[in-house]
Amino acid sequence: MKSVSDVSRKIVIFIGPPGSGKGSLSELCVQRLNWRQFSTGNLCRKHILDGTDIGKQIDFAIKSGKLIPDRLMIDMVRDCFRSEFENASTVILDGFPRTVPQAIALQELLAGPDFGEAVSLAVVRLLVGDEELVQRLSGRLVCQNKSCQSVYSCANGGRLPRTEGVCDECSGSLIRRADDDISAVRERLKIYRQHEQELVNFYDRQGLIKNLDVSQPLEAVYKSFLALVNV
Repeated sequence: MKSVSDVSRKIVIFIGPPGSGKGSLSELCVQRLNWRQFSTGNLCRKHILDGTDIGKQIDFAIKSGKLIPDRLMIDMVRDCFRSEFENASTVILDGFPRTVPQAIALQELLAGPDFGEAVSLAVVRLLVGDEELVQRLSGRLVCQNKSCQSVYSCANGGRLPRTEGVCDECSGSLIRRADDDISAVRERLKIYRQHEQELVNFYDRQGLIKNLDVSQPLEAVYKSFLALVNV
C-alpha cells in the first residue's frame, strides 16, 4: 500500500440525494479552489440530448423510474474519467458512485493501469431531510445550455440568478425539469434512499465517511466542508 506522502491526487465523493446541493457546493470548489467537478448527472443528460446509444438506454431507465444500470454507469465513467485529472489535483465526484458495485468498480479503476499515481479518497455524506429536498427540487431552475447546466433555486436561501430566467454563467435560458415535479421528486427520493445506506455502510467500514449538514445556507455549508476535509 502506498503511503500518504506518495499520494498526488485526491477524489472527493459526495453522497447525497437529489437536491442536497452537490452541484452548488461543487461549483464553489471549482471556482475558488480550482478543483474539477465530474458530474455523472450532467454527463447522462448530455448523452440523452445528443441521442447516443448510451443516452437512449439512460433515458429509458429514468422514464421507467429505475436507477441507471451499474454496468452502463461504470462504462460511461471509465470512458471519460481519466481526462478529469489532466488539469487538477482534486476532482469531485458528483453522482457517482451510487451503488456498492459502482463503488467497487471505482476502486478497481483507481488501482488499475490507467492511474500511475496514488489517489486518496474523501467521502462526504450530505445530510438533509426529505421534505426540505422536496421544496428545493420543486423550486429548482437549470440552465438549458447543455455545456453549462448551472443550477439555481427559488426555494428559501437558494441561489437566485441576477436576472430572472437567465443564467449568470452563460446567459442561457433557465428551465424547470419535468422530473422536478413534486410527485416525481418524491419517487426519485424513494428510489435513492433504497440504495444510499448500503453505499454509506460500504465506505463507513473503511473509515472514510464524513458527515456534512447541508440544511444551512450555501456559504455556511462551504465553510463547514473546508473544515471537514482540512482544506
